[in-house]
Amino acid sequence: MSSFKSRVYSILTTLTGLFGPWFFGIVARGIAAGYYIGCPRRVAVSVRFYRALFPDRSRAYYLWCAWRQFQNFTSVFLDRYMMQHPRGVHFTIEGREHLVRAVAQQNGGILLMSHIGNWEVGARLLRRNVPDVRLMLYMGQRAKDQIERLQKQDLTADGIRIVAVDQDGGSPLDLLEAVAFLRSGGVVSLAGDRVWRPDQRVVPVRFLGHTVQLPEAPHMLAMASGAPLFFFFAASKGPRQYQFAVSPPVWVKAADRHRRREAIVQSAQAYADQMVHQLHRCPFEWYHFESFLGPPDGAHDPGGKVGGDPPRCRG
Repeated sequence: MSSFKSRVYSILTTLTGLFGPWFFGIVARGIAAGYYIGCPRRVAVSVRFYRALFPDRSRAYYLWCAWRQFQNFTSVFLDRYMMQHPRGVHFTIEGREHLVRAVAQQNGGILLMSHIGNWEVGARLLRRNVPDVRLMLYMGQRAKDQIERLQKQDLTADGIRIVAVDQDGGSPLDLLEAVAFLRSGGVVSLAGDRVWRPDQRVVPVRFLGHTVQLPEAPHMLAMASGAPLFFFFAASKGPRQYQFAVSPPVWVKAADRHRRREAIVQSAQAYADQMVHQLHRCPFEWYHFESFLGPPDGAHDPGGKVGGDPPRCRG
């Protein structure tokens, strides 16, 4: 199945080179419509998510939200292609100075990304536009996903160091490698909203009135290395136009070892609150198609903010 997807993607990009981006958009939206119709379980996951994001709406509204989500997702693939096109992708970066300062001072930093918006385009453009930044990106690895391999090749071509973490298990050396990279002044990027393995250490947080499990690793890494966290979001402002936002540094510190867990939970909750705030601004750029919400926690919180406003996307 993965090789079939890869062939389709290859043919589609070749034909797009002949006919233009409009061709890619039309075909990709047709494929997304097919997934929407043929994958009711995925649609059900999206409906449950939008019910939590927009309480007290109709089921028809939630189905419409899921349709928008599936259709918007096609821009991820088109913009990946357009990164190599002379017309390229236009963007602004809010909070760029926070990352520039960390790089200049050789403090290192942890860039905490999410599945809101196009994180891949964001990582590649940050690498190109923040002077002297050395970026190490941790990515989950599926053994037979050919499109994922193409994605990694593109990121590597932009000078980003990729560390592939197998879904069946990771190595403690991965964390040690990240600590060493941070202490040398590099920037490590991880997804803060995706748990890859059943044995992975997690942190429970409140999210849209539910309890969800976020990976502990980014927050533990910040504490162990002394490097700051930067929350990063990428929002689409229109065709091939993005606004990226980097938060002020978030430090994960504890007065003593007995309070380490409390500091990690506080950091993870701050990140979850920032994600909720961003989702209310860009609800149809939630590209986390696996089940994410846990049980209701009985306290729906619209979400707070850390630092300045994250970017607002197109409607």
